[in-house]
Amino acid sequence: MNNTYKSAGVDKEEGYKTVDKIKSAVAETHNKNVLNNLGSFGAFYEIGGYKNPVLVSGTDGVGTKLKIALDTKKYDSIGVDCFAMCANDILCHGAKPLFFLDYLACGKLDADVAAEIVLGMVNACKDNECALIGGETAEMPGMYQPGDYDVAGFCVGIVEKDQIIDGSKIKTGDKIIALPSSGFHSNGFSLVRKIFPNFEEEFEGKPLYETLLVPTKLYYKDVFKLKENVEISGIAHITGGGLIENVPRIIPNGLCAKIDTSKIQIPNVMLELEKRGNIERMEMFGTFNMGVGMVVVVDESLAEKALSLIEDAYLVGEIVENEEKIQLI
Repeated sequence: MNNTYKSAGVDKEEGYKTVDKIKSAVAETHNKNVLNNLGSFGAFYEIGGYKNPVLVSGTDGVGTKLKIALDTKKYDSIGVDCFAMCANDILCHGAKPLFFLDYLACGKLDADVAAEIVLGMVNACKDNECALIGGETAEMPGMYQPGDYDVAGFCVGIVEKDQIIDGSKIKTGDKIIALPSSGFHSNGFSLVRKIFPNFEEEFEGKPLYETLLVPTKLYYKDVFKLKENVEISGIAHITGGGLIENVPRIIPNGLCAKIDTSKIQIPNVMLELEKRGNIERMEMFGTFNMGVGMVVVVDESLAEKALSLIEDAYLVGEIVENEEKIQLI
């Protein structure tokens, strides 16, 4: 028998099937700025209407949360996670997401699985008024086992140079506002899987995996509602490392984010993980978002207005003078 690419484990036809399944849905994310369709070697996006535009980009994956999706054969939310982890990062600088590209790698491609993952990205892109303009699906037998997938993404946004949010305007007395998370988002899942080995067990009346796979919350609409109505001094996306590692990234030297942990609304599933795993509270705060997906810093005089704009936002602290950039009390 002659050797073929298929005999080496790569099925090009399955790749074509994937494209067929996603092509029309992906096209629905496009706007007048997208100048070409899927199939080109590069994706074109025209920029207009800005005086002094700055491009802001971010790339990320979903980590071992993917393992839960693969084990339970629930693939629809993972694409949302991939997009959210990238888009939420660039939002921290006041950037509007323009376009997104994805990378999907696997041992043996299943067009239905790949399409379900990408369709999750499509839905997230639509929610964020962002175009999915390209991607890569890599079938790599020998690198990945059949049934294994890895997902990553890349998002580019835009902001006027004089509207960049970078934390430099944060000052003493500013208030810290929490925007709730939808759960674990896409961080800490190596520890989650260690403490919760049985994803099928019942938790709050449904299989645990349903709670674990709730997708990362998209903050585009909330952040831009705030940005249009109040001056934002700083925004931090609470990902791996939790509040302890992410908040200090936006705090100027000599200042400190003093956060009252008694005000934080910790999800029940995180409290259960803490209890079952006998995990210290500070370890939890240094690993998970603990119910806070983003923090927004605003002037004290603007805090009440900011809170009135976002239904579930709440105050968690203030900026004080201190050499430590964060204090959890």
